[in-house]
This record gives sequence, C-alpha cells and structure tokens, in this order.
Amino acid sequence: MIAASIVALWFALSQIDYMNWFGIRKSAVNTEEKLGELIWESIERTEKIIRNDSINAAIDSIVTRITKANKIDRKKIKVHVIRKSDVNAFAFPGNHLVVFTGLIDACENESELAGVIGHEIAHIRKKHVMKKLVREIGLATLIATAGGNGGTATGEILRTLTSSAYDRKLETEADLTSVDYLVKADIDPEPFAELMYRMSADIDLPEAVYWISSHPESEARAKEIISYIKDKDVEPRQILSDSKWKWLKNKVSV
Repeated sequence: MIAASIVALWFALSQIDYMNWFGIRKSAVNTEEKLGELIWESIERTEKIIRNDSINAAIDSIVTRITKANKIDRKKIKVHVIRKSDVNAFAFPGNHLVVFTGLIDACENESELAGVIGHEIAHIRKKHVMKKLVREIGLATLIATAGGNGGTATGEILRTLTSSAYDRKLETEADLTSVDYLVKADIDPEPFAELMYRMSADIDLPEAVYWISSHPESEARAKEIISYIKDKDVEPRQILSDSKWKWLKNKVSV
C-alpha cells in the first residue's frame, strides 16, 4: 500500500511542468531574446550589414527550402548577411543566424553553403547556443547582461560565439542534423563534407574559424558525415540557377 502510494505521488509530481509553474521557462526565453537584441545592436554598430535585397533573397531561398522541408517555422529564424572576409557563420541567442560573405565566397556551390546553414539552424533548434554560453560565460553573467548590468560582457559573448567551436558532441550533433535537414530538403549533403575537408586543409585560414577547428578533428567530422549519408537517398533539386549562384558569388566577392 505504501509503495503504491509513493508511486502514485511520484507520477502526479512528474506531470507538473515546473518550468512553467515557477515562470522559469518564460524568464529564460526573455533572457535569450534580450541577449539577442544586445548582440545584434553591437553587430550593427561594428559590422557592415548587407542591405541588398537580391543578395538577402538568394540566401533566404536556401534557408526557406531547409526550414519548409523540415517543418521549422521560417519566421523564427532571423538571418543576417554581413560583409566580412572571414569564412564563417554563427548563431546567437534569439534564433539569429549570421552568414559572412567570406563563407559564401569560399563555397563552390549552393549545397556547401546549405550544409553550413543547416548546421547553424541545428545549433538554434537544439538549444546549443545557450548551452555553450552558460558553460563558457556563466548564467549569472548572462542574466546580468540581459538585465543591463553586464558591463562589457556583450562583446565577450559575441567573441565566444564567433571564434570558438562548440564541444565535439554538439558539433557532431549539428553536423548530422544538418545532413538530415538537407536530405529532407532534396539537397545533396556530400558537398558539406567536401567543404569541411577543403577548409581543414587550407593553411591560410585563421586558427579559430568558428565551425572548422583543428585539421584532424574537422577531417574526422567530415568522415562521420560521409559515413552517415551512405544509406540516405536524395534526388537533389537546384535552389539557385547556375547564373544566380555565379551572380551571388560575384556580388559578395566585390
């Protein structure tokens, strides 16, 4: 009887949504949104944002293909293109995704770029961004920054997101989730692995390129992707025409 009562009590308590009960979830969402706003304000002050509608539309078409095929709310992903030569892309709090023109210029085709975009969307969807910041910056600092008492922490947060990789487990999860996104969106995932191989072998890249870390690790990740896609069937459908892709590459390399 006592054992049965304990089990019943445990079951009843397990049904309570403590996150909502104590307002913790709402507070966490508000903190994340505010951090996103502060980071974006910092980026707008210091970086050259691409305002060209045609360039943004080309990138948006890739994002839209991925999100639509994977039943992800496109409106919740805020995409920004920044004119910067760094071969980089990163996500930051509030569902923001930044793509540098240097990355677009380095990609040989739209599938390579789609792989990186899918990788960043995976970080957003899997809540990796805040996990990384809590671990490396600290929850107290993040809350203080969101509340306007973080001093210069916004810059530190931005540097953390743009110059250091996630831990291997999260990076691998984002890689393989991106592959799943691409397959469902009828985008060939193999070029994503090819891009990682090529970038890991490029000695001219800086040591801390966000999503490409050391050569051995990047090569291992590329091999994992190749192994993962062996049994996946995909019939690629082009997103941008060849002429449109060439036009995009030309516009961002100026």
